[in-house]
Amino acid sequence: MSEHVLTEIGVQYISQGETPRDHLVNIGRVCEAGGRWIQLRLKEVDAATYLTTALKCREICDQYGAIMIVNDQVSIAKAAQADGVHLGLNDMSPQEARKILGPNSIIGGTANTLEDCLQHAADGVDYLGVGPFRYTTTKKKLSPVLGVQGYRAIMTALQQHNIALPVVAIGGITATDIREIISTGVRGVAVSGMLTAQEELEEKIETIKAYIAEGY
Repeated sequence: MSEHVLTEIGVQYISQGETPRDHLVNIGRVCEAGGRWIQLRLKEVDAATYLTTALKCREICDQYGAIMIVNDQVSIAKAAQADGVHLGLNDMSPQEARKILGPNSIIGGTANTLEDCLQHAADGVDYLGVGPFRYTTTKKKLSPVLGVQGYRAIMTALQQHNIALPVVAIGGITATDIREIISTGVRGVAVSGMLTAQEELEEKIETIKAYIAEGY
């Protein structure tokens, strides 16, 4: 990933909303408030709706110079000219996604264990989304929660394996958790409810960025 991408990876917004339009409204608000890494995550919608929403999301991200990642759907990411895709443990392999999207696309992978991280690293992902930090209602099939100690253990083990991929913490994270999470060595946090339909978004995003800057 480029240096520009690395500077923006710290605060990731995973879109949320009752409808695709709500997702777009929330994405626009986050971008306006300074968020520069957007992951479009629609569930239980048809392909046409997903693509239409992704194209509109691309327009919003272009307006603010934000990075756009599509969750799971490689074909949608390609069609909408997204910057990349984030793959779950049961989604398409990173190698296959790379063949479709090309060498310059950002590919992230969800991980819950050290073994997941090592496999993703071998498969050539650009960053790891490791979690969940705690229980979250945004995901139906939840892996075992990690907590701060889980992140410390994984980060230590990755260092021992000489793996320097950026790690982004995800899953039920609140503002009061961020400083301690960043202290484990992770590169950033992915949040959803913390920024969805919330007040003082600009202040919240700046606070997260400040905590990340402290850690680095």
